[in-house]
Amino acid sequence: MDPTLIVFIALSAFIAYRLYSVLGARTGEERPRDVEGLQRARTQERDEPETTIAAEPAKPLPPVSPQAEALRAADPNFDEAAFLEGARSAYEMIIEAFTSGDLKSIRRFLSPSVFEAFRAAVSARESAGHRSDLKFVGIESAKIAASKVEDGNLVAIADFLSNQVRATYDRAGALIAGDPSRIDLVKDRWTFSRSLGSSDPNWTLIATSGA
Repeated sequence: MDPTLIVFIALSAFIAYRLYSVLGARTGEERPRDVEGLQRARTQERDEPETTIAAEPAKPLPPVSPQAEALRAADPNFDEAAFLEGARSAYEMIIEAFTSGDLKSIRRFLSPSVFEAFRAAVSARESAGHRSDLKFVGIESAKIAASKVEDGNLVAIADFLSNQVRATYDRAGALIAGDPSRIDLVKDRWTFSRSLGSSDPNWTLIATSGA
């Protein structure tokens, strides 16, 4: 027999023995196992309901101001604070877009009548060769002045008080209105509308006027 083969067989037998001695040897300290008890325990573990963490109930919305009660009555999910936060952002964005003449960026937030009024004003300004500059300093306050439900729409009338630096120049660059070194306190009253039950959270500006 090939000596190499003999060595290989002996080595294999030694490895097999070592594995058997580690995995299958008795220690003399083993205790009888309660097989039925172990089975019952496993069955009980499977039958026990899984522990779940109950979801926290949604916190109720804070009360609304008296001026917004009509909106809450029609829509229990109406959040006055969230509305005013969005209205403040829309107010600043729309004023800046109107001043720069970029009405395309805000068209989806305007009703057709408001868009046409803005477009006519921008067109007249450009035809006269006038240029408007505006620096938005900040909004001092924003609040709902009145609200109603009309023709299936939520309607919110909001008053804004803001600080703005406004100036208008003619074609030659001469100042014809406003003052670039003065901060004006500007009051506006804007009316927003949204279809009751709409999945679109955005409100549409349907009217503007001085507060």
